[in-house]
Amino acid sequence: MSKILIRGAKVLGGDPQDVLIDGETIAEVGTGLDAGDATVIEAAGQVLLPGLVDLHTHLREPGREDSETVLTGTKAAAAGGFTAVHAMANTFPVADTAGVVEQVWRLGKESGYCDVQPVGAVTVGLEGKQLAELGAMHDSAAGVKVFSDDGKCVDDAVIMRRALEYVKAFDGVVAQHAQEPRLTEGAQMNEGVVSAELGLGGWPAVAEESIIARDVLLAAHVGSRVHICHLSTAGSVEIVRWAKSKGWNVTAEVTPHHLLLTDELVRSYNPVYKVNPPLRTEADVLALREALADGTIDCVATDHAPHPHEDKDCEWAAAAMGMVGLETALSVVQQTMVETGLLDWAGVADRMSARPAAIGRLEGHGRPVSAGEPANLTLVDPAYRGEVDPAGFASRSRNTPYEGRELPGRVTHTFLRGRATVVDGKLA
Repeated sequence: MSKILIRGAKVLGGDPQDVLIDGETIAEVGTGLDAGDATVIEAAGQVLLPGLVDLHTHLREPGREDSETVLTGTKAAAAGGFTAVHAMANTFPVADTAGVVEQVWRLGKESGYCDVQPVGAVTVGLEGKQLAELGAMHDSAAGVKVFSDDGKCVDDAVIMRRALEYVKAFDGVVAQHAQEPRLTEGAQMNEGVVSAELGLGGWPAVAEESIIARDVLLAAHVGSRVHICHLSTAGSVEIVRWAKSKGWNVTAEVTPHHLLLTDELVRSYNPVYKVNPPLRTEADVLALREALADGTIDCVATDHAPHPHEDKDCEWAAAAMGMVGLETALSVVQQTMVETGLLDWAGVADRMSARPAAIGRLEGHGRPVSAGEPANLTLVDPAYRGEVDPAGFASRSRNTPYEGRELPGRVTHTFLRGRATVVDGKLA
């Protein structure tokens, strides 16, 4: 592999430095480095980050290749600056056996655009009745460490306890989709003023918060790791903050869309805003931003949920829940966290690379930008401003809530172990 010299980039937003990549590794970081025979990338004004890591991606393959495939999803990931994604288990068939997680893992290897770490189902068929083959999935070639029934909640407390006990043996983590099913039957949006005015079934905050409260207590009782998926309410923040103050092994993620969008958008009845958990209030959004800034929420995860046109271009009640997010995540975080002064770029590197990699126990990712480290890197132009045009997405689906919205920042280059997957904003 050839040498690459990234010249004059602001490493983690700091002073300009040169970064020399030799093969799969960062060879040298400093100023005035000799380019020699290296390909030079002039990066003045750009920010260099470790490759982003997503703990929560739906790649849809096997079974829903009309929405996304591992190839198209990893292309979208690379375009968004990601070098690793965790692929959720709600595929067809469900990723609840060693065979299925290995299939997803091998498809990721073949795609070559980013590393794909499969997430195993907690229960057989995501049905919440019987534990899946957790040990076999961990011992497989895929080496699964994260288990989730995402899309559904593990609502049976006994099964949740058993799962936490089981994964403790190999330092695994159960990632919970916190949604008490009885409290959300027929729910269409956040329960509050807007749902009352629109006459849509409300999704109360307590449906999320009650499960989180139960599960942090279970994790403490067992002495195991629990991770809260797509946390969305101010009350959830307080429960996680309390659990962490106790020293319990609890982590949490927030999506970009919950950092920016509110339930007021549902007044348009545009199903692009229909998502699980639902868009919440402005007060919730501000609480989530503060919690991400102070570390109560550990990381940003996209919950990239692609759907074909026909599943979103319909009446609200019939529409599928979910939004694509890989290609816009960094821009939304720049707008909501960096430009508001809540995080600097080093903080972004921590919340979008280091911490998600640590939670997923993903080796080789989330590492410092320093000599001897794997050359998993993302170069972003923070001065860029542009309207979101889903026609240019690498994802197979177009269900973005940001169409036509101006967002800051653009990923210009992504490197996976020294190999460029994105060059000058285009897939390599």
